[in-house]
Amino acid sequence: MERKNDFEKRVEKKVAHKVKKIVKVIAMVLFGAAMLLLANYLLMRLWNWLMPDLFGLSTITYWQALGIFVLAKLLFGFGGGGKKGGGPRHKSKVKSSNRCGSLRRDFDEWKHYDQFWKEEGEEAFKAYVERIKNENHDTK
Repeated sequence: MERKNDFEKRVEKKVAHKVKKIVKVIAMVLFGAAMLLLANYLLMRLWNWLMPDLFGLSTITYWQALGIFVLAKLLFGFGGGGKKGGGPRHKSKVKSSNRCGSLRRDFDEWKHYDQFWKEEGEEAFKAYVERIKNENHDTK
């Protein structure tokens, strides 16, 4: 008798689990359909708001907007949001010390730039400008 109750409890749990899964799947399908219909409605409203004024095109119906939406998906793909080679696993493999590789510079040296410019840079720049002026003057 006790064994039968255990079996019944296990079957009830499995059935309840399956029912929950089915309800979740149905809810997700309904949610996806609602999002598709909403996106199509927004496309129609945006088209009818912008296109006639900007490009002189006529307004469209809901079903024409659905056709444009499907056509755009066919032409430009169904992507968006998917992992394409990247993702968290890929990011964890990149070491922070190796991030810039050979292009990495030691920016600690830049703290001396202001002092260099005060001592040598201005004079060197003025000499360069004078030299350019003299070369241009000679060529004219």
